[in-house]
Amino acid sequence: MTTLLLILGFVFVSLAARNVGKWATLARLPLITGYLFAGALVGPFILGWVTKEAVQSLRVVDHASLAFIAFAAGGELYIKEIRSRLKSIAFVTTALVVSTFTLGLTAVVLIADHISFMQKMPFPSRLGVGLMAASILVARSPSSAIAIINELRARGPFTKTAIGVTVVMDAVVITLFATTASIASSLVAGVEFDPWFVLRVVLDLLVSLNVGYLAGKTLALIASAETDVRVKTGLILAIGLGVFWVSGALRHFSETHLSWPITIEPLLTCMIAAFIVTNFSRFHNEFSQALHHVAPAIYLVFFTLVGASLGLDALVKLWPVALTLFGVRMAGIMVGSFVGSKLARAPRQHTRLAWMAYVTQAGVGLGLAKDVAGEFPAFGTEFATMIIAVIVLNQVVGPPLFKFCIRRVGESHLPAEATPDEVRDAVILGIDDQSLAVARQLKAHGWKVIMADVDRSAVEGLADMESIEAHHIEQIDEGTLGGLVSSATDALVATLGDDDANYQACLLGFEKFGVGRLVVRLNDLSWSDRFAELGALVVEPASAMVNLLDQFVRVPQLATLLLHRDPHQAVIQITVADPDIDGMPLRELRLPSDVRVLGITRDGHPIVPQGYTVLRRNDEVTLVGEQEHLEQVAHRWGY
Repeated sequence: MTTLLLILGFVFVSLAARNVGKWATLARLPLITGYLFAGALVGPFILGWVTKEAVQSLRVVDHASLAFIAFAAGGELYIKEIRSRLKSIAFVTTALVVSTFTLGLTAVVLIADHISFMQKMPFPSRLGVGLMAASILVARSPSSAIAIINELRARGPFTKTAIGVTVVMDAVVITLFATTASIASSLVAGVEFDPWFVLRVVLDLLVSLNVGYLAGKTLALIASAETDVRVKTGLILAIGLGVFWVSGALRHFSETHLSWPITIEPLLTCMIAAFIVTNFSRFHNEFSQALHHVAPAIYLVFFTLVGASLGLDALVKLWPVALTLFGVRMAGIMVGSFVGSKLARAPRQHTRLAWMAYVTQAGVGLGLAKDVAGEFPAFGTEFATMIIAVIVLNQVVGPPLFKFCIRRVGESHLPAEATPDEVRDAVILGIDDQSLAVARQLKAHGWKVIMADVDRSAVEGLADMESIEAHHIEQIDEGTLGGLVSSATDALVATLGDDDANYQACLLGFEKFGVGRLVVRLNDLSWSDRFAELGALVVEPASAMVNLLDQFVRVPQLATLLLHRDPHQAVIQITVADPDIDGMPLRELRLPSDVRVLGITRDGHPIVPQGYTVLRRNDEVTLVGEQEHLEQVAHRWGY
């Protein structure tokens, strides 16, 4: 019950952190930077609302989030998509590991006299500590990288290489750390090197691979189920928590009944499981959809919790050492990313900016530092404090750098800024009987309509028959659409016979012109998900007819309204523009007796209207009532 109350309390803290994240974006910082700041603010070292004990009690939240992030990271390794980048990923990963590990080891050994717990150590022990520290400095943060990629809707060769390197690097780091920790045990204890540790490392990796394979098959079974996406998401998170439980149970059993512990790394196991689903099952789309459904909430909770658990006291105490190691790691990243990009023959701009993509550190690094604290009680706590201080710096500096470089290489695909005006206008691409009927209805409701088609004969035929502005366009590109669409355009309707052309039009409308309402008539159902990612409203003719008939049977009054079959009733959507209405609750508005508010959309989010619901400027309000009265309300409220 105590843990449940803590989780509920932390949910409220996370909701507040969401607003801080939005404020961070106003300063062009990543959302997760705002979440981290909010978590640190309420954590034990500033306001103290979330204590150290509470952070420890929230381990189940931490494990569920880490499992999800590992699933998301493994899901990004879709071989068919990154095949063309495998060479680049291999070169950059190898160069980063060699340069960061070498410089990190050298730095720790050279500044050992300035690190309190290393000052009295003999050289072999210093070397052992240096090996473990260097291996952790190699670690990256797939969670931060994926969160920023999702935030920016980033895609392209640079992004594919960056996420590929980041995910592969974690698998390399876990293996590297297992090896260096075994060597360090011998060096610190002053005993002879145990050659059997290599066999134990290989055994651990084989166990992780097998558990990951079984988990992957289970995830594929869940993804294939004909059930609600929320149920699938819950089951996937349960499998992730199960991997963490199996890891702990197997270690406890082996320590009790065997002569050596069997350790499986939960993050690596979850990454393997997601890799199996993504590359060796037919349900990778369903699996990806389930992850996408809960991703924003997971990132919000995880990074707020990371912020609350950051050892700010460690940063204060060890800032000279932490700053030195931070600088050395940065130098290693710069050298490694430059050399790796050069070997991969990446474009000059990518080579110059690549280092910015690999600064972030979080989950794996923190986990490995805590492992050292448990395995080496004599100095482990101070070692973990030093490493965590470096991770704090990397996690604060890394996300903004990654966001900056994604923008600079031109692989951010955020919607353009819209500039709405009081003229309702729509651009319809594709001229046929259906699109022409839509244009007529829009004009009858006072909309300005422009039609265009790549078929010159369709445009010429329309010019002879209709008083609708029509244009012939040679192709779908930014320059051509720029003469028809602007940031003030209310709707773009794509009804061309080619889904690829429709998609390019919607993509340009979303990214270049900021059109808020994209409508597409689908020709091939397999394109549905791609349009959905843009927020486009998809009409598939066959299913649309089935749904309409279903509505006529179950809700005939609503269907009649939508089809304008009731001469006395209509449905419209207006944008609130009157400043005097801004801030007024619905119950205080003077509405005609037959007009009702059906729904409100604010910043893209639907709101269920209640009497106390407050209207804001630029709200999109859906009303039902007599046409004459609706026009009166629209005239008073906005457009």
